[in-house]
Amino acid sequence: MRPADITRLILLAAIWGSSFIFMRVLAPVLGAITTADSRLLIAGVAMLAYFAVIRFDLAWRENWKQYAIIGVVNSSIPFSLYAFAAQHIPASYSVIFNSTSPLFGAVFSAIWLNDKLTLRKIAGLISGAVGVALVSKVGGAQVDAMFGWSLAACLAAPMCYGLAGIYTKKKASKIKPMAISGGSQIMAGLALLPLALLFPPTGEINSRIVIYTIILAVLCGSIAYVLYYRLVSDVGPTKALSVTFLMPAFGMLWGVIFLHESVTLPMIAGCLMIIAGTVLIARK
Repeated sequence: MRPADITRLILLAAIWGSSFIFMRVLAPVLGAITTADSRLLIAGVAMLAYFAVIRFDLAWRENWKQYAIIGVVNSSIPFSLYAFAAQHIPASYSVIFNSTSPLFGAVFSAIWLNDKLTLRKIAGLISGAVGVALVSKVGGAQVDAMFGWSLAACLAAPMCYGLAGIYTKKKASKIKPMAISGGSQIMAGLALLPLALLFPPTGEINSRIVIYTIILAVLCGSIAYVLYYRLVSDVGPTKALSVTFLMPAFGMLWGVIFLHESVTLPMIAGCLMIIAGTVLIARK
């Protein structure tokens, strides 16, 4: 990759890693559903504005059903799960577990796409499972019933990403990835809107919360996706997906700097095991 591509990759990892920090601040005030929904709706509107400027056609009439399904599975559910977890556990746990999505993708590909589970992929799955077990060990977080449920949510979210990836390959492979990104975010936000109205925020919404919500949506949503698809165009999808390997490092770093979270040795070891498993699975 060229220096400019490496810079974009690192910048993207830093931005997406920061999204878990913003959720950790916003979710206790807005609640899980409103945090996820506001993020999606604002990001979706920003993407639509960008598409209007560059005259990009989403082909709504032909693709709205695919946008809706992908949006719910790939955004509405996992974003809500991560926002729920953000109310109870440090952001570092969420960003580490987020990197397990390729592991779930490999399992679902073997089940529904008949992709062969080679010895290398099996080794990757085992490495990832060991990593999850290590990260789940007690660290700097207060352990109670919600701790366990939050870890489960952090595993269910990347599972949704894996399912959405399989569905996209089977049913939406002819739709441009940029179109899926923008269209699915709007549909995901609309899908959550009734729940957001049913479960309104209970905390005090001040200017700081509003600014953080906009940053989460526009920076970690719209701008990050534009960066990502520029990377896909320049270096290909496989190299672009290596952003997954860098996100945990930035997520833990931002957690330590801005939220004063503690990072334990089991967390670091588990993170490395998960990344190693992901690398084994992602290798061609």
